[in-house]
Amino acid sequence: MSTLDFGWAVQPMPWPHMIPTDLYEYNHAAIRALSPHFSTLWVEDHLQWSKWPTLEAWATMAYLAAEFPHYRIGSLVCSQSYRNPALLAKMGATLQYLSGGRFIMGIGAGWKEDEHRAYGYPYSPGRIRIAQLAEAVQIIRAMWTQAPATFKGRYYSIEHAYCEPRPDPMIPIHIGGSGEKGTLRIVARFADAWNFNLGTPAVFRQKVNVLKQYCQAIGRDFREIALTYYTIIDLPSSFSRSIPARDS
Repeated sequence: MSTLDFGWAVQPMPWPHMIPTDLYEYNHAAIRALSPHFSTLWVEDHLQWSKWPTLEAWATMAYLAAEFPHYRIGSLVCSQSYRNPALLAKMGATLQYLSGGRFIMGIGAGWKEDEHRAYGYPYSPGRIRIAQLAEAVQIIRAMWTQAPATFKGRYYSIEHAYCEPRPDPMIPIHIGGSGEKGTLRIVARFADAWNFNLGTPAVFRQKVNVLKQYCQAIGRDFREIALTYYTIIDLPSSFSRSIPARDS
């Protein structure tokens, strides 16, 4: 029988009723208030939300891993286009080593066009970003399992690359996205876990059925892939009153 687990996504930028300095206290208060049913802390990978102060994902994950040693730490999810995939593999392996094996590598194709352009990253068509995601995941896996690692792709390549110390235990790769023609096919081939974001139960069931079909086509056991769902919850007013909140 499947077990149900809970994770908490830290707030990446101030809510409208906060001033920027409230964000630190908000996230600390939220994590301190979590019940024992929560086992993971997750960080979104975004560089800007308009003018709002926005936490950078990898610096935040490193801080959380040190500050809250009872939780596993994951990205939900990294945009593959923001970092060279070999470097991303090295960063993940380092965080796994320093955290004592508590890191989860979440990765996706990337979707937020405005921050790509603002930070000087090319925003390729969706089919290209999906193809890049497939290559990025293969490079990351190769870097973690081979020494040295070589991969020749259309978009990304490595040659005799070392990623030492390699992850032990192995880092799970958690792919986010729900595109039925591209992303779910990559999930079936490469993912240890899949994240579905904010959709209805009916849509979720449809995506799961598509994923099962892809797994069957390549001879993979669908049950090997952990299923996760990212949503927003409303906190009780008693919790909200415990968090600093001032008008901007």
